[in-house]
Amino acid sequence: MVEYKNILFCTDFSEDANIAFLHALNLAKKYNAKLHILHVPHSPFTYNRNIVDEHVPPERSQHGQAFFDKDVEEIALKQLKETYESRMGGFSDYVFVVRGGAPDIEIVRYAKSQQADLIVMGALGKAEQDRLVHGSTVANVSRYAHCHVMAIRNPAKQFTLPGKMH
Repeated sequence: MVEYKNILFCTDFSEDANIAFLHALNLAKKYNAKLHILHVPHSPFTYNRNIVDEHVPPERSQHGQAFFDKDVEEIALKQLKETYESRMGGFSDYVFVVRGGAPDIEIVRYAKSQQADLIVMGALGKAEQDRLVHGSTVANVSRYAHCHVMAIRNPAKQFTLPGKMH
């Protein structure tokens, strides 16, 4: 029998992630599991993936490169709460988490540290350019995670196989 005690939902606030949230929440309710809601702010810097550029005012950046700090974490936590807290529908066993670094690495680290039984994420995220250099975050998490990984697609989008595979 499948039993989930800790479900990790990863979000980049994309459309697919918002759809995946519904699945993660539904599974957490069904299995009476703790729901971990994780966001790793994305960095556009391909040469150093632990640099983060979102949520940091220009006057606080270092030579045009902003680094993850307490303010970045606080603003991201606020965004998590504003986006997902009102959608819990009475469910109360959840935690919001923000980590700095490469999303795939931080997701796998957090999942292992919290003994996650399942990782739920959107199949496509906002970081399409990063994907060209480092591969899909979902693919990398699936490859290295110690537990099951569920990638949720947006049913409204049409997907086609490349070349003559269709």
